[in-house]
Amino acid sequence: MKAERQAKILELIVKKEIGTQEELTLELRRAGFAVTQATVSRDVREMKLTKVAMGSGKLRYVSYHETREEMSEKYIRIFRDGYVSMDNARNILVIKTVAGMAMAVAAALDHMELPEIVGTIAGDDTIMCAVRSVEDTAALLGRLHRLAEEGR
Repeated sequence: MKAERQAKILELIVKKEIGTQEELTLELRRAGFAVTQATVSRDVREMKLTKVAMGSGKLRYVSYHETREEMSEKYIRIFRDGYVSMDNARNILVIKTVAGMAMAVAAALDHMELPEIVGTIAGDDTIMCAVRSVEDTAALLGRLHRLAEEGR
């Protein structure tokens, strides 16, 4: 029942400009679902629905979902767009980026959840990655280099 109701919610917010939980509750009732506003409120929270402003200034619910693969691809693209070069000093990987891109590339690396990286520090065009071991640094350097070159 919950899955059907949430599927109906998605259908409704795509077809209609629904901006309040009251409106959503009313539409669900019209569709044959016996719901309370508390139930709709839980569904909105669980489904991570958000409100966006329309051209008229009115707010409406939308669903924003990205798969893990789509997010990973975005982080890889950020890495490739900002990457200039890499070198290492034992277990510290130093990545040079396009000016102003170091923080974005470091955040992308953090979100890529590379197990070898303990943490990153970014300046304007340089990132220092603390890596678990010298062996991990060599392997990571090779992997990131291949990743950067795939997009060129």
